[in-house]
Amino acid sequence: MKEVRLELANRFFFRLYQCANMLHKTGSRAVADEGLTTQQWAILGALSRAEAGGGMSVGDLARYLMVSRQNLAGVLSRMERDGHVQSAADPSDGRARLIVMTTPGRKVWEQDALPKIRVYYEKALKDFSTNDLTHALHYMLKLLENMKKVDDETSGEPTD
Repeated sequence: MKEVRLELANRFFFRLYQCANMLHKTGSRAVADEGLTTQQWAILGALSRAEAGGGMSVGDLARYLMVSRQNLAGVLSRMERDGHVQSAADPSDGRARLIVMTTPGRKVWEQDALPKIRVYYEKALKDFSTNDLTHALHYMLKLLENMKKVDDETSGEPTD
């Protein structure tokens, strides 16, 4: 039984790896005309949420996206250069910086990228029923929680 479970786990994680790579490749292609990558798409999506209306610290954004601050810093500098985001002083702590979406960044997100992202989702999720999506999301969240626990055990830092 352990061999079967190991083989299934290996197949599962390999397919997950392939899906992540295809998301990066095909997702970036979907928003390439806007000068965006999937990483930038994720950042704009995070900053577009109502709870991020006042901006997010780099640390909070990194935790939300589950990436390192170092990886995020490079992408943010390119996005700032392109005018999609800006760094602003945190009104509650002048030493801290918040990442906020600029007006041009919001236009790119809402008017240019989102319609293409919706088309991408429709194509990528073709033949998925609402029930299929609900179940897939449930299992992805369950996997994510378990992987967070593994990360906590190996890094010694809570991931929230």
